[in-house]
Amino acid sequence: MKALLLAGGLGTRLRPLTENLPKPMAPIANKPWLEHLIIHLRKQGVDQFVVACHHYSEVIRNYFGEGQNLGVKMEYAIEPFPMGTAGAIKNAKDFFHETFLVVNADIVHLPELLPLLEFHYRHKGMATIALTEVEDPTSYGVVEQDKNGQILRFVEKPSREEAPSNRINAGLYVLEPSIMNHIPSNQEVSIERQTFPFLIENKTGVYGKVINGYWFDMGTPSRYRQIHWDVLDRRSPLTIMGREYQKGVWIGEGSKIGNEVRFIPPVLIGKSVKVGDKAVIGPYAVIGDHCHIGKGVKFSSSILWDRSTIGDHCQIKESILAHKTSLSSGKLLNHSIINQSEKVMYA
Repeated sequence: MKALLLAGGLGTRLRPLTENLPKPMAPIANKPWLEHLIIHLRKQGVDQFVVACHHYSEVIRNYFGEGQNLGVKMEYAIEPFPMGTAGAIKNAKDFFHETFLVVNADIVHLPELLPLLEFHYRHKGMATIALTEVEDPTSYGVVEQDKNGQILRFVEKPSREEAPSNRINAGLYVLEPSIMNHIPSNQEVSIERQTFPFLIENKTGVYGKVINGYWFDMGTPSRYRQIHWDVLDRRSPLTIMGREYQKGVWIGEGSKIGNEVRFIPPVLIGKSVKVGDKAVIGPYAVIGDHCHIGKGVKFSSSILWDRSTIGDHCQIKESILAHKTSLSSGKLLNHSIINQSEKVMYA
C-alpha cells in the first residue's frame, strides 16, 4: 500500500527547534520521528511513501533519499508554498490512483492499520478518519457519528457539555482517489476545516473509526519532552537504541563514561558520547549521538540533540538543546530552549 506523509508544516509551536528543520524530523529517542513512523508503517505492509514537504524539504530528502536504507520506496511532492493538509494531498494527486493512506507526520502516533483498512473497505465510502479518544476534548474538533460510524458533523473546541463525544481526529486517513475532485488546485486548503465538512454536508460517505495504538501531539516543547519521558518510562512502544547499562539506563555503542559518573534513571545516552568524570545524568535525560558532556555536569529532565558539547560544571534542567549546541563551562540553564545551528547535521 502507498501512503502520503504530510510533512510540510512550519512547526511554529515548536520553535525555535523547528527554525531549520521540519517538525517530523525532530528526534525522538535520538532518531527522527519520521523514521520511527516509516518503520512502524512498513511493518504493517506500507512499502511506498510519498512525502509532502515544504519547510526545509532538503533535510528530509537528504536523510532518506529514495528509502533504500529502510527497505521502502520514497518519493517527494514538494509544495511551492504552504498548502495546508488538503492542498498538499491535491498537490500529490499524480502519485495516487487507488485507495491510499494519509498520515499527518506532525503527530506521534503508532496506529494499527488493518482494522482501519477493513472498516474502510466495508463501508465503501470516500474517506475514513482514524479517531482517538481523549479525556478532555475541549481543545479539539470532536466528531458526532451515527450507529454505523458515519460522521455527521465536527464540533470545534466544544465545552464539555456541548461535546457530542470524546472522539477526535487522529490525523490519519484512508482515502479514495476521487477525493481529489473535491479539492481545488494550487490553493491552501485544510482537509479538517474545509474538505471534510463539505464532504459530510454532501453525504459522500465520510466515516470514522477509533484506532488503537500510542497517540500524542508533540506540538509544543512541553509535549515534546513528555513524549521522551513516555519512551523512557516504556509507556510508548518506540524502540530505545543501545544496551541497558543498568536498569533504566541505556547507552549507545562507542560511548565512554568517565569516573564516578552517577546515572539517575531513566536515562538514554546515544552513540559515541563522552561523559566526563563526576557528571550526574538524570533523571529523565536524553543525550544524542556524538555529544561531549564535561566534568561535573548536572543534566536532568532535559533533551540534548546530536553533536553537542556541554562544558564542565554546567547545570541543565527542564531544557531542550538542539543540534550542535555548544555551552561554555559553568552555564546554568533552567526551562531553556536553544537552537544555535544554522544547518541540521544528523549523525
